[in-house]
Amino acid sequence: MTNLELYEHARQRAQEWLGEGYDLETQTTVKRLLEQPPASITEAFHTDLAFGTGGLRGVMGVGTNRMNRYTVSRATQGFANYLISHYGNGEHAVAIAYDCRHNSREFAEITADVFAANGFRVYLCNELRPTPFLSFLIRKYQCVGGVVITASHNPPQYNGYKVYWSDGAQITHPHDANIISEVKKITRIDQVNRNGDAANIRPVGREDDVAYLDQVLAHRLAPDEVARASAMPIVYTSLHGTGETLVPEALNRMGFRAVESVKSQAIPDGNFSTVASPNPEEGEALEMAIERAAQLNAEVVLGTDPDCDRVGIAVRTNDGYRLLNGNDTGALLIDYQLNRMSELGTLPKNGYVARTIVTSKLFADIANDFGLPCYVTLTGFKHIARLIADREPEEKFITGGEESYGYMIGDFVRDKDGVAASCMVCEMVAWAYNRGLTVNELLQTVHERYGLYREALVSMKREGISGAQEIAAMMEGFRSHPPLQIAGLQVVALVDYQRGQRRELTTGKTEAIDLPRSNVLQFELEGGSVVTARPSGTEPKIKFYYSVCNREEGDYFARWADAEALIERLKSEFPPSDTLSEG
Repeated sequence: MTNLELYEHARQRAQEWLGEGYDLETQTTVKRLLEQPPASITEAFHTDLAFGTGGLRGVMGVGTNRMNRYTVSRATQGFANYLISHYGNGEHAVAIAYDCRHNSREFAEITADVFAANGFRVYLCNELRPTPFLSFLIRKYQCVGGVVITASHNPPQYNGYKVYWSDGAQITHPHDANIISEVKKITRIDQVNRNGDAANIRPVGREDDVAYLDQVLAHRLAPDEVARASAMPIVYTSLHGTGETLVPEALNRMGFRAVESVKSQAIPDGNFSTVASPNPEEGEALEMAIERAAQLNAEVVLGTDPDCDRVGIAVRTNDGYRLLNGNDTGALLIDYQLNRMSELGTLPKNGYVARTIVTSKLFADIANDFGLPCYVTLTGFKHIARLIADREPEEKFITGGEESYGYMIGDFVRDKDGVAASCMVCEMVAWAYNRGLTVNELLQTVHERYGLYREALVSMKREGISGAQEIAAMMEGFRSHPPLQIAGLQVVALVDYQRGQRRELTTGKTEAIDLPRSNVLQFELEGGSVVTARPSGTEPKIKFYYSVCNREEGDYFARWADAEALIERLKSEFPPSDTLSEG
């Protein structure tokens, strides 16, 4: 469509929001939008919010392309209709949780009301809780599905609606497409059932917190090490999010007695007023926690994102604190768990580890050394959860993760879990602490055994319709005219997950990839380096991932510097500047 056609289409859709069924405040806002320049109404109404890797997510406001009470109601009715058609009539249960964001409680109550009006028994958290807790509730109460209202680490103006299936995992194909199909059938607000029986809505109680924490503690591997290091100082920040409700208590139950939360960031706040971004991937988010850690000489700093499914860490060094990236932390966790389980004799012979296509291959090197496979999935923990479902009970998932600070410890929940990961990180640090080792020294040991891996990520924000078009054009350009060299290294193969194939550029030989289709491109370089381009499924961004591995002998720190220098060269040359517009 042309811009004019998009505007006319959006304007017609906006007119429907001036009718019966929409509250006065909404109608007034729509009228005001119609009086503004075309871009305002176009962005709000030109399309419907779509499910990406994180479900439904968008800017809050009036419009079909915004998060609001009506898009939430419509999504819930479509989800309810699909669950009824899939499971048939009968008494079915769903669980609902929410985070600290503006309108999250309201959206959760609306979701509960619509489900109740459709005859579902609803388990509704009566206060904010981490996303993995929602997965736990679904499994505990044998729900057919669930919803958590969150936009993870997005800016304050965002909110989201994450949809979960009966196994406690986010929806995957074909359920995602089928739910969207049902949602699209809801073309009028009067098709949404409301005013459900309040008796169908049951508050989630303290006993559920305890049951979840019991499962977290059941995965301890060295309680004696924690007892010896019980006074080890730990600083934690929830970044104004849900983690404060369970992480400090979980660490205390583990046996850590010197855990301090950053007080100003322990307060739930949808504006995230003390940070530029509530994203533990960005070092600035942990600045206040690191400052406090320096005062206490804390051994480790933990920071979880607003819905507490991811955790970033900083570790003490001789000259301050060092932020670990998600690949480093994931590799350390895998190495620690497999070593401890092997020592205890509890490492399952049918066990395996999992990583995503943009996560370090170091995960696989470690797993293989223990005789275990490391399976690879598309980006997003819903794919790891689907892997678990497809392989149980014959094979047993042990642990795994992704570069964006998400990790799973066991499979009692089917999503990345910042609470359980925080506990395992601290147990690992305690094990090292008792031996006079720093986490840096642990990482060096892993690198010297398997190879010195370094990774980096660059995200480019491209908002709105024009941004989406630019990202699409960039990916098509990379796909149709792949670079032959990057930073002086020959591109030996192009892996195209959208076409489901890997093609060697020198021979033209192709091989199929046994994964679902996804708009991701990987450029394999001579020497084992990899560059990946992937549009985000939850944010208006395109992401570029860089990975190098130095297996040469010689001074560790010199090889580290060489790897870092290569990363910088790769970043400077890809994406090529002529593929980018200003933005």
